[in-house]
Amino acid sequence: MKKILSKEEINKVLEILRDLYPDARAELDFTNPFELLIATILSAQCTDVQVNKTTSKLFKEYKTPKDYLTMTEKELGKKIYSCGFYKTKSKNILETCRILVEEYDSQVPDTIEDLMKLPGVGKKTANVVVSNAFGTPAIAVDTHVFRVSNRIGLADSKNVEDTEIDLMKNIDKDLWIDAHHQLIFHGRRMCKARNPLCEECPINPYCFYYKKL
Repeated sequence: MKKILSKEEINKVLEILRDLYPDARAELDFTNPFELLIATILSAQCTDVQVNKTTSKLFKEYKTPKDYLTMTEKELGKKIYSCGFYKTKSKNILETCRILVEEYDSQVPDTIEDLMKLPGVGKKTANVVVSNAFGTPAIAVDTHVFRVSNRIGLADSKNVEDTEIDLMKNIDKDLWIDAHHQLIFHGRRMCKARNPLCEECPINPYCFYYKKL
């Protein structure tokens, strides 16, 4: 039996999250869709804080896909080394930039389907880009969203793909973008992977995880 809260309970949880994190937003620094795409590729297995340190220098010097194509993989790798997996990320970023130049007139596509054709861009990255850069409703399920939503009862799934389906079904579409950010904030600040602050959490009357403690 799936452990999913009722629609009324889910709406109450979302209301609490909105009150807790009224300013929840993407914590990657970017000024346009292309910067967000690069930052999100870099964020795989890396913290937003570290990505922002790297891109604060990178984005000043390299502003367009053509700019990146002036570098070799090795040269770019040195600039993004601190983000981890720099060889793979460097290769993916340069190949993505080549495709953007050749097939999209250097513009970032605004659909999940087209974004996922780019190297290094999976469903989560595509969702992040379309929702934050273009305002298209989407729920990107990262480690925080996966953990928090399944703990509380907004979802009850064993993998990222099914969790996204649960959330899309259980949350009104016009709330997807904000709920995504609020769940991330809650995961980072309260519903942590280790030692979650359950006693302090205002969601605990509804939370399946808390009820099992």
